[in-house]
Amino acid sequence: MITEKLSKFTINLKYENIPKIAIEKAKICFLDFLGVTNRGSYQEASQIAIKSLKQLDPFLATDNQRCSIIGNGYSNITNAGFVNGISAHSLELDDGHRIAQLHPGSVVFPAALAICEANNLKGKEFLESIICGYEIAIVLGKLANPHHRNQGFHSTGTIGTFASGITVAKLLKLDLNQTIATLGLCGTQSSGLLESDHGGTMGKQLHSGKAVSNGILSAYLAKNGFTGVESIIEGDEGFLKAMAPMSSDEISKELINNKNYLKNFLDNEIGKFHINDVYFKKYPFCRHLHSSIDSILAIKRKMITEDNNHDFNKRRRIMEDNNHDFNKRRRIMEDNNHDFKEESIEKIMIETYKIASNHDNFSPKNKEDLKQSLPYAIAIAILCDDFNLETIDNIDFNSYEFRNILNKIVIKENKELSDLTPNYRPSKSSIKTSKGIYKDFVKLPQGERENPFSKEDILNKFKSLNPDFDLNKLKFIKNLEFLSIIDFMKIFNQ
Repeated sequence: MITEKLSKFTINLKYENIPKIAIEKAKICFLDFLGVTNRGSYQEASQIAIKSLKQLDPFLATDNQRCSIIGNGYSNITNAGFVNGISAHSLELDDGHRIAQLHPGSVVFPAALAICEANNLKGKEFLESIICGYEIAIVLGKLANPHHRNQGFHSTGTIGTFASGITVAKLLKLDLNQTIATLGLCGTQSSGLLESDHGGTMGKQLHSGKAVSNGILSAYLAKNGFTGVESIIEGDEGFLKAMAPMSSDEISKELINNKNYLKNFLDNEIGKFHINDVYFKKYPFCRHLHSSIDSILAIKRKMITEDNNHDFNKRRRIMEDNNHDFNKRRRIMEDNNHDFKEESIEKIMIETYKIASNHDNFSPKNKEDLKQSLPYAIAIAILCDDFNLETIDNIDFNSYEFRNILNKIVIKENKELSDLTPNYRPSKSSIKTSKGIYKDFVKLPQGERENPFSKEDILNKFKSLNPDFDLNKLKFIKNLEFLSIIDFMKIFNQ
């Protein structure tokens, strides 16, 4: 039932019937994906993946299927999708959906790019497939989570396989039976365990790459007659029963009272164009840490403003005495714009919801581990003026200054805040200083639909990640539907 409903939506969706707001959001998601993936392609995980593929297959590219490995040349469909999936997820800066608890862009775009380049497809077809991929990812994520995630599965890897497969099925114009078979084959290949994430390894990025390549394989197998079970999601030994048993049990209970419960859920969810609800990320850390980062930065701004206001009369007198010394006045103003004193901090308290509070690793062992550490994220927010990758790379985490701040951080779960999830991702933070206690509360981090970034913000994010990139190339995204994807990627890769 579920795969049939998802398949029919995919087959029937036409560009002309997609709301303009969803098309525009898809283009912004593409812009975000390109910026994150281009920078992510230089990360160690991506380079290891390329090296490994070359060892397995010295002839990565074929004459008629030159698919872009962003930042690293070309390869065949599967290899390009695999590497781009890893690159898109390696920085912890890819888009996501808070209820579905996954990162759709890192699996949908690599699959769509590879197929479109290999088959010389147009932007309209590309955008159609992107909308389908996001829709299926988020609907299944909402159906399976939070229980699927709480079982230890990484939804970007598991549900992302379905999203990749449906994206490819749309582009290959598979019929109903072939599309159902694609999802059946995706379901039996879906994988990804959060232990890889919490263990601070590259396994998390692998989940995204494998979701892409497994989805591609599933669709091509189905196209050529390979069969996949229709009941893969809701069956007695299917995806939900095996990998989200509490979700399966809840559905079974609801069906006792309302035999149309599942049908009603799907009718209500499919076709809402959930891509409009996707968030974007500002900080290269796990999304569960962002509310706490935002609240600490807000407190920091309050403290600086208060210090500046307190010293206003003093500064005015000094400026009046030196009204003929412009450079001296400028230095005074610059000095007073940095009145935030780390040494005055006595304690930093972070109260947040359970999943976020569990990211309380005070001793991350590598970059992957660091991105999951709430204490380190908070210490960086205290000590640095920005969160760009260069700043983080240049921090001496063994310095007295950093260790001193780290030792003042306390993290605990707040049950009331846990009860607000998954609809919200709240954090309540406070900083105790010699002058008093400063507090802030964030219900949703920046980048959510309710607290959005603008297109200009995403463009600035691209620029920050890729400072040497010619931004004029990106203007073609505006009219992407009228271009071939091959032509666009040629421009992008120049």
